[in-house]
Amino acid sequence: MKLGLQDVRWIVMGDDDTFFVAENLVRVLEKYDHNQFYYIGSPSESHIQNIHFSYNMAFGGGGFAISYSLAKALVKMQDGCLQRYPGLYGSDDRIQACMAELGVPLTKEVGFHQFDVYGNLLGLLAAHPIAPLVSLHHLDVVYPIFPLVNRVQALQRLKVPMKLDSAGLMQQSICYDKSSRWTVSVSWGYAVQIFRSKIPAREMEKPQRTFINWYLNSDAPGFAFNTRPLSRNPCQRPDLYMLANAVFNPSTNRTASEYVKSRAIGPECKQKKAGPFGIQRVEVYKKPDPYLWDKARRRNCCRILPSKKTGTLRIDVGDCGDNEIIH
Repeated sequence: MKLGLQDVRWIVMGDDDTFFVAENLVRVLEKYDHNQFYYIGSPSESHIQNIHFSYNMAFGGGGFAISYSLAKALVKMQDGCLQRYPGLYGSDDRIQACMAELGVPLTKEVGFHQFDVYGNLLGLLAAHPIAPLVSLHHLDVVYPIFPLVNRVQALQRLKVPMKLDSAGLMQQSICYDKSSRWTVSVSWGYAVQIFRSKIPAREMEKPQRTFINWYLNSDAPGFAFNTRPLSRNPCQRPDLYMLANAVFNPSTNRTASEYVKSRAIGPECKQKKAGPFGIQRVEVYKKPDPYLWDKARRRNCCRILPSKKTGTLRIDVGDCGDNEIIH
């Protein structure tokens, strides 16, 4: 406020290790009236973290936004508020205490990611909620989101599809190859997974536990959302294909993204008969939709396309048809 900036609508906070998808941040905030009091963000993935702090607190690492009108109200009472809570940890904790005194609840947007986890984010990102990806945090304590590169190189790779279709980034589509009885999951701009059996959509939308809790002695109940275990049987784990490149074809108004087979998490399945062992790359075709989040939220559908290329699976991703279901 003291800077005297003009035409400000929102104040956004993030840590120095927070990665924002700026276009999606704007998409989220433009749904709300900045002249009203809004405090927007998301709690932690860790149930214990939320108990220690509050499920009503937007964690600062995932980032949060305060409407400018609310920020002006906060300025008037913030000094006194901070003095009343000297024992609280972190600016996000103190801000939430002040929000409580102002009577402003947290408006939860699940695309803000605190990522209070360790390990591999694959399970979380491959089953991203049906919401725009806004932020990623704690990337310095988890594995790089793409294998065989460092963390900075991984984010640089992610920026390729992000520039082509930021609205669709990381959005999961689920489809089935009926002839092979495979379940295929596409996390657009990130990864494709092929499972050797038919798995219901309600299970596929639960993240696989490729990660562990911030509190190492906490098991699955320690997460603040549903998860499913990563099978100990390597033949029940998916064949994994990670983004290699993405381009836009102006003549078709569609993106083409390429995903290359990656090393399996854990031992590989030795049963080649029913598996996609011959598939070395996946091509995904998708029309960008910058207005995706202006409509009622619905998961995109994907369809297996015919392919004459040996070792290549081709997939179309887009809006579901009137009578199309993920079944």
